[in-house]
Amino acid sequence: MAADNPPWLAENAPFPDPEMAWDQHSDAPGLLAIGASLDTPTLVDAYSKGIFPWFSDGQPILWWSPDPRMVLRPTHFKLHRSLRKTINRFRASTTCEIRVDSAFESVIAACASSPRLGQAGTWIVPAMVQAYIDLHHAGFAHSIETWVDGKLEGGLYCVAVGNAVFGESMFAHSTNASKVALTALVALCREHGVALIDCQQNTRHLASLGASEIPRAEFLAHIRLAQKHTGPVWQFSPLYWTYVLSA
Repeated sequence: MAADNPPWLAENAPFPDPEMAWDQHSDAPGLLAIGASLDTPTLVDAYSKGIFPWFSDGQPILWWSPDPRMVLRPTHFKLHRSLRKTINRFRASTTCEIRVDSAFESVIAACASSPRLGQAGTWIVPAMVQAYIDLHHAGFAHSIETWVDGKLEGGLYCVAVGNAVFGESMFAHSTNASKVALTALVALCREHGVALIDCQQNTRHLASLGASEIPRAEFLAHIRLAQKHTGPVWQFSPLYWTYVLSA
């Protein structure tokens, strides 16, 4: 049962049960709690329970656990014909490559300057940027990067707790550069047996790539199990492209 008002959390206070989040009929569906902090232990605890922060400048820290949850199963990824052609050209080029964790700070800075589709402004405020940089240094946040002619053209960053992977944000400085990075993440997850990638919220763009909604209870059951297993090796081999190109 959802709470009448989301609780305010002191630092180091435990998160409420995600089932207490506001429901779809409220003004802020999925809102669970307010406050706490963005330190690394708090963020790892939140993600391990299917909770993530999302707020704008001038707001307190807001914590969310929506129902249903948008996820992308790597085995269900839709590689459209135009993107397949882009990937094939990318693979054939000697000046194009996927790098992992080589420029995390640049990736999150670029994501912070790129609003989400359908939204004005950015939710990746300076406090969030620093928090995820700290999370990266602790080994829980990773970047997948599209490099062309020695330049970072696109990428994404995600969080991983064990074998549970949570997508966060993407950016592109050139056409399809973010989609190339997402395809690389899907391929890497296929290599390491990651069953689903959390996408948090439903968007038409994600749905076009094969993402779909599942009940929150199903999502939470998945991540409880997945985080107990060894996570991916955060390196990319061009051989991984075969997982998506042969599908």
